Amino acid sequence: MKKLLTISCLLFASSAFAAGVPSLTGDWTIHNSVAGNESDRECKFVQTDNKISGSCKHEDKELPVTGTVDGNKATWTYDADYNGTPITLTYTATLGDSDKIVGSVDVAPFNVTGEFTATPSKMAAK
Repeated sequence: MKKLLTISCLLFASSAFAAGVPSLTGDWTIHNSVAGNESDRECKFVQTDNKISGSCKHEDKELPVTGTVDGNKATWTYDADYNGTPITLTYTATLGDSDKIVGSVDVAPFNVTGEFTATPSKMAAK
């Protein structure tokens, strides 16, 4: 009985903690600012447990996204190209209780880092 009570308490605590962190599932507009260049991307995320999947639109292509959520930290990546050169964008964010996500974006192989802000997409509201 003690074991069952302990497990129940742990499950409740983890659910309560998870309730304070927003789910990434949905359509997002991501504004990037990297090395003086500004750009916007439309992304669709599905969060299942601690995994992120989905896609981001880049030059009229839907590119697959993969990532993880660990507590209030989220990381996701996708591969694209910049002027014909393959690049990998890696986003790192700390999730809060608002519907805005902010963090950093790293662009490999150029070794440049910028900032991003993600907000729920207005396109999804239509």
